[in-house]
Amino acid sequence: MSSIIPAPIARQPWSMLTPLILLTCFGSAVLYSAAGGSFTPFASSHLLRFAIFMVVALVIAQFPRDFVKLAAYPGYVVILLLLVAVEAAGAMGGGSQRWLEVGPIRIQPSELMKPAVALALARFYDTLPTGMIGSWRALVPAGVIIAMPVALVLMQPDLGTALAILFSGAVVMFLAGLPMSWFLTAGAAAAVAVPLAYNFALKPYQQRRVTTFLDPESDPLGSGYHITQSKIAIGSGGFSGKGFNEGSQSHLQYLPEPHTDFVFATMAEEWGFLGGLFVIVTFGLILSWGLSVARNAEVRFDRLLAAGMVATMFFYIAINLLMVMGLAPVVGIPLPFMSHGGSSMMTNMLCIGALMMVYRWNTQRRGGGLLSS
Repeated sequence: MSSIIPAPIARQPWSMLTPLILLTCFGSAVLYSAAGGSFTPFASSHLLRFAIFMVVALVIAQFPRDFVKLAAYPGYVVILLLLVAVEAAGAMGGGSQRWLEVGPIRIQPSELMKPAVALALARFYDTLPTGMIGSWRALVPAGVIIAMPVALVLMQPDLGTALAILFSGAVVMFLAGLPMSWFLTAGAAAAVAVPLAYNFALKPYQQRRVTTFLDPESDPLGSGYHITQSKIAIGSGGFSGKGFNEGSQSHLQYLPEPHTDFVFATMAEEWGFLGGLFVIVTFGLILSWGLSVARNAEVRFDRLLAAGMVATMFFYIAINLLMVMGLAPVVGIPLPFMSHGGSSMMTNMLCIGALMMVYRWNTQRRGGGLLSS
């Protein structure tokens, strides 16, 4: 059988690509239903974006390690400058200033910063001598790498993306071997700072999201409407759902954003518990493969880079699923490979491409290093 399948195809990580393709196709079916039984505009563009970024991921997978290391800091700086440009001349949308527009091209630099921070930190800790891991030299520069984009993203304002950058950065720092006491101290400081941040740093609409999360029934027709309707949609699906293209919450427009932030609720109403189980299992297969790539990496840079990419995708998945079930505040984070949106697809496919790249490096190392990595 191996002689029939071309080697470039056979060597791809199909244990990850198969569930990824199935999940994306399932997502397009859900988007077809969210559009009222129309392939356009959501499902068609969703599949097109996946195809385009799958090609990008395959290209990234071929990058040599030396090139990636060389590009880590310059890439981070370029994206940081783009974030500064967003503050100076960014396009407005939904009350936030998050995009840069150049002709027909519209990009959201904060999305690119998520994998860029993980890459820059992996590069930093790769060059840091092991004996300095417990010193301030391991903390301060990494803290600056994380803090600058987080501050710029919070100014847009975009709390969800800022937390995603912070989470992936913290995961890389933890796996780099920084003392646990530092993380416990940071957690305690964050707990003390939460009330201050709520009163002085959060915008009024962000404060309403927090209070709604704590008590969504207090204003079911106002700030609690999103979560209430999402719970109704998920609960009404039961074990096997109402049937494909038979969801009332999304079709009658009770469910806000049924094709983006709340696409899981749209799916759960029509496919029920079985559909939700399929989505969670496929995500689990993708993430577990990414973790195995990180575990199998023998070079610190490879290991930290892969772990940072997995952390970025995990944050998307966990926060969105918790959000639609009312277990986390609504922060506008889409569900990877299912929600309609180019920025989310781009970020997560960049993470997939980076993981495939590290997977190739691992495979070449086990094969005796016959090819240059």
